[in-house]
Amino acid sequence: MDIAKPTVMCFSGLDPTGGAGIQADIETLFSSGCHCAPIVTCLTVQNTQNAMSASEVSPALIIQQARAILEDMEIACFKIGLLTSVQTIEVLHTLLKDYPDIPVVLDPIISAGGGFEFGNQDLIDAMRTLLLPLTTVITPNTHELKLLAPMGDSLDACASELLDSGCQNVLLTGTHAPTPEIENRLYAVHQDVVLYNWPRLEFEYHGSGCTLASAIAGYLAHHLELREAIQRAQRFTWESLNHGFRNGFGQHLPNRSFWNQQKP
Repeated sequence: MDIAKPTVMCFSGLDPTGGAGIQADIETLFSSGCHCAPIVTCLTVQNTQNAMSASEVSPALIIQQARAILEDMEIACFKIGLLTSVQTIEVLHTLLKDYPDIPVVLDPIISAGGGFEFGNQDLIDAMRTLLLPLTTVITPNTHELKLLAPMGDSLDACASELLDSGCQNVLLTGTHAPTPEIENRLYAVHQDVVLYNWPRLEFEYHGSGCTLASAIAGYLAHHLELREAIQRAQRFTWESLNHGFRNGFGQHLPNRSFWNQQKP
């Protein structure tokens, strides 16, 4: 008897390196026992060193694809990655409001590892006002958190600002902080901050944030309790990076099939 896998609908950019974006989503969800329904939001020109450009997919086409799948398949979670236009955010806002019982994991990608800026202030404002109130978990790094919550005078205050906007949980990733270990922080309304510490790895990685957000979405799709899903997602991401590899001249790529390594 066939048993259906939980399906996660992913809105992400196409990264031709295969390290981030929609391929990261597919690999991560496959590894976590889920099926990915991939919807490409934009086409990028990038390599492991930096991004050079991004061309948006028509918002009308994005929403047509999503609604066609939602009428046909049961979606257990939404995962949202790279968005490059306010119009795309607007159509996603409408879609998410139509499916309020499906959890949403938002990876607020604003710039590439090499510094290329994907989003402008209008995009950040639209993300903050239209998507955050509908988000179950957002996974910003420190740079993204400060852009999304510019009024905060500390990281804790910035996270509180996002929670005040309606976002249910903020998982702040500490990879950009100058600390000996990686310290990730989980914020939720009226709850103590939960700290997660991970050994800092030697290299920088292209696609780590996509992997983490997709893994959270995958474990939520399996109906794990939120903190358990976040814990397992961090473990999967850390192992993917620890087993990472370098195919280009820039950042390393996560090895999201580390669990299936075959020794010669």
